[in-house]
Amino acid sequence: MQNPNERAGAARGMVADEQPSTGELELADRQALRRVAGLSTELADITEVEYRQLRLERVVLVGVWTDGTVVDAENSLTELAALATTAGSAILEGLIQRRGRPDPATYVGRGKVGEVREVVVATGADTVICDGELSPSQLRNLEQEVKVKVIDRTALILDIFAQHARSREGKAQVELAQLQYLVPRLRGWGEALSRQAGGRAGGTGGGVGLRGPGETKLETDRRRIRTRISRLKREISGMRTARDVQRASRRRHAVPSVAIAGYTNAGKSSLLNQLTGAGVLVEDALFATLDPTTRQARTADGRTYTLSDTVGFVRHLPHELVEAFRSTLEEVAAADLVLHVVDSAHPDPEAQVRAVREVLAEIGADRVPELLAVNKTDTADEETLLRLKRDWPDAVFVSAHSGAGIDELRAVVEAALPRPEVEVDAVVPYDRGDLVARVHERGQVHEVGHTAAGTRVVARVDGALAAALAPYRVAGGSAV
Repeated sequence: MQNPNERAGAARGMVADEQPSTGELELADRQALRRVAGLSTELADITEVEYRQLRLERVVLVGVWTDGTVVDAENSLTELAALATTAGSAILEGLIQRRGRPDPATYVGRGKVGEVREVVVATGADTVICDGELSPSQLRNLEQEVKVKVIDRTALILDIFAQHARSREGKAQVELAQLQYLVPRLRGWGEALSRQAGGRAGGTGGGVGLRGPGETKLETDRRRIRTRISRLKREISGMRTARDVQRASRRRHAVPSVAIAGYTNAGKSSLLNQLTGAGVLVEDALFATLDPTTRQARTADGRTYTLSDTVGFVRHLPHELVEAFRSTLEEVAAADLVLHVVDSAHPDPEAQVRAVREVLAEIGADRVPELLAVNKTDTADEETLLRLKRDWPDAVFVSAHSGAGIDELRAVVEAALPRPEVEVDAVVPYDRGDLVARVHERGQVHEVGHTAAGTRVVARVDGALAAALAPYRVAGGSAV
């Protein structure tokens, strides 16, 4: 029987041998944080249903169906429900109204506001989430009518981003987007919150500088927020410079780059883990990845390239987020190849592809070569897969969960990478092993041999490396 010291040593050995990956730690941390929403002092245990009722916001979803089919409208509200669940809400009811366009005053129309209020009262909801971006007046009017908090799709997405941002850059980008969204929606309460002026502000005897309403609390808040926005933009600009330097270094060393893009929760991080063993966070939740992760990989012939996991896209991605995350999204625009991941198990994968391509066009990445990787084939039905194979004949069908199709995807990605443009035939002295190593790392090696004078390499390399090999090229060999 082991004594306590032996058991402690065995436990320490197990921990040392089985270190969890960064992604596993982050996922465990994220889940733990969700469970500590309230520190209960109750003596009795509570059920999961009671736990959600006590600690999660109770939400009614409202959508306006203006075009498309009823299936499209239901899919959009289902996605809104997934967003709300990710943000930590309990969904009580979902309502859709058919209209030519949203009502400019109350979004759903005055006749339906009363019905929404009745549903809120009947379900005991404390929040209404609208499937669209509401104007400040729509938010104010709807809140006055339904008597509970009202938020829109944009505010919900911003809230999820705020929960999931981890890096300094990600937090700054999310805060900037939130403040830009907030500025036009600040609400003032008239002259009751006036500053500067005294009790005789409205009279004629106040003296110079004391006549008029003064600076209201609303104006003060707007000024402070705009000051903060300017500071955040300067900080993000500095981070963008550092990111540009990293990209320039990769270009200078002729390292091809692949950006993994796609709809949120399509399996981009899982695919990165399969291709590189990166160990990044994988979670069945929307916007689990906000901070881009870049990992190195090697082709079958030894060339190095990078794979970058990027933030997921969604239909009607808030403009404030696109602007705030522009420096991060430019990682996609600067890539040599966009690996566009599609969720084949989603009810409408074609709509996901259209939404992603709209954002790619907005950031100037629509000119980058694109490779479709249709993921989650192990959970999609056969009819859907047959339809997608017919519509996207050049796509690669994979499952990041089971590993099916990963080898084929890796081969297609390698074939799509830009090839070094110059072919060289050189005998490199043995004391310049660094050059040979660079050829293996950055070039496409055809032949390697050893002679009395040095290592003979026949390969395709980039222009800068070809210039470095010029003194050692073989006479009559390939011109540099």
